[in-house]
Amino acid sequence: MNKHEIQSFGEAFNGKTPSKVEQRSAGKPILKIRDIDENGQFRGRFESFVEEAFYKKHSKKKLRTNDTIILNAAHNSDYVGSKNAFVPPELNGVIATGEWLIVRVKDASPSYVNHFLKSPLGKKSLKNCVKGIHLYPKDVERIKIPFPPLEDQKRIAHLLGKVEKLIAQRKQHLQQLDDLLKGVFLEMFGDPISNPLGYPIRPLSEFYVNPKEGTKCGPFGSALKKAELVEAGIPVWNMDNIDLSGRMILPFRMWITEKKHQELLSYSVVDGDIVISRAGTVGKMCVAKMDSQTAIISTNLIRLRLGAELLPSYFVALMTYCKGRIGRLKTGPDGAFTHMNTGILNKLEFPYPPIELQSQFAVIVEKIEGIKSYYQQSLFELENLYGALSQKAFKGELDLSRVPLPIVTGDMSVTLAKLEGEAHGTVHKVPNPLPDPGDLKTLDSAEGCSALIEQWLNVYLEQFESTQFSTQNFMETAQQKLWELLEDEAPEWGATEYDQLKTWVFQALESGRLTQSYDEDGNRVQITSANG
Repeated sequence: MNKHEIQSFGEAFNGKTPSKVEQRSAGKPILKIRDIDENGQFRGRFESFVEEAFYKKHSKKKLRTNDTIILNAAHNSDYVGSKNAFVPPELNGVIATGEWLIVRVKDASPSYVNHFLKSPLGKKSLKNCVKGIHLYPKDVERIKIPFPPLEDQKRIAHLLGKVEKLIAQRKQHLQQLDDLLKGVFLEMFGDPISNPLGYPIRPLSEFYVNPKEGTKCGPFGSALKKAELVEAGIPVWNMDNIDLSGRMILPFRMWITEKKHQELLSYSVVDGDIVISRAGTVGKMCVAKMDSQTAIISTNLIRLRLGAELLPSYFVALMTYCKGRIGRLKTGPDGAFTHMNTGILNKLEFPYPPIELQSQFAVIVEKIEGIKSYYQQSLFELENLYGALSQKAFKGELDLSRVPLPIVTGDMSVTLAKLEGEAHGTVHKVPNPLPDPGDLKTLDSAEGCSALIEQWLNVYLEQFESTQFSTQNFMETAQQKLWELLEDEAPEWGATEYDQLKTWVFQALESGRLTQSYDEDGNRVQITSANG
């Protein structure tokens, strides 16, 4: 399969970070790193804003739907490129900070390029571009990606997108179970700061199995060198074996020999120990379930071993669900603890509930963990499937003859999914261009933009010939018209305009100009022209 550099069919550039003087508590939104979650999804809210003048000055930095945005700088090189998002319609026209690198595709499938950059092969290519703790646009533009014909690009993106949706569903199920467990915890024990049930405040050190073995930091570099790791043997815990939700994650990826294990017995991990990270995402922890298997902790971990009066499942839940509300422990912007060491644990105090109540909670945890294990295994298999499919697809080894082309316009997702369902049906492109506005200056105000959208929507509906209406296709057509009129100075329409359009769609449904029906074959709700 031929390979093309990204710069041959697109471009890469950084966003723009406003100075402290330019930042406001309200106004035009700025997309920060924390506004996108670990799964590449917009969290639905902004925390930073600027004035309209900033947007006009840096109009070329505005995001467009179907851009790919990648984290281009971090405190550690391992985190550079760790966030990757496919820009949804609600972020269209928003300016991203300079920590985002933006890849904009012109002569290829944006979804295909996004899937490549998220694939193991794409991540490796990005990692090879990292210089120090930065990822630079010119280096990304020189990345070569497999470049099949456009229709095959769409087929590959469609196939990988299906698997990606299943992965997202599994993650959502796991998150819902985590939320359920958190709710149960707070209902049973209350907030640790207000302590509504009046539990006695006791230090963690009282519950250590003994003063010597209660806490233990992992071996320092000289005690366990990288060269001493082997391909199989006694497992070594690292930070990747701890999930943010407080679960143990397998498989292990580091091992030592039995001989080395005997030298490091004091760092051993047994069933019921709590393993805590003290670097990276500081303070994430889980209960070790070793099934009598032997293991040790690595350098950046702490082992906590408790006696019978404090159940590990209760303590992990307390520290995971009530971060920033226990003792004097502080959390950073990412929600992780700012510091964690054995000294902090020794001084930690918290409300201590009766052991009987802890036991009741432990039973609930066990039941929910059983359900989570099923979803976790399914997620693991789906992620492996995604990796295998993407590897074959980008090596040209995938038989695409059985993969249908998605029957949608481009790679656009549908914002009003509840109204339109998933866009698997045929959508109509307006055959004639939308009319020019009488005065381009009307676009300088929100009222002018609102009036123009309404005017163009009326024209669009009059030209509407097919039986299915797509809000996404209309907004894409309108945005294209703006680019034709104003080129780089064109305003980028996003969440505000989509909200206005949604209101008008409901009004059109009420007036009978549009009708809503259920498509049995497609298993979705669709909107059609009353004249269609």
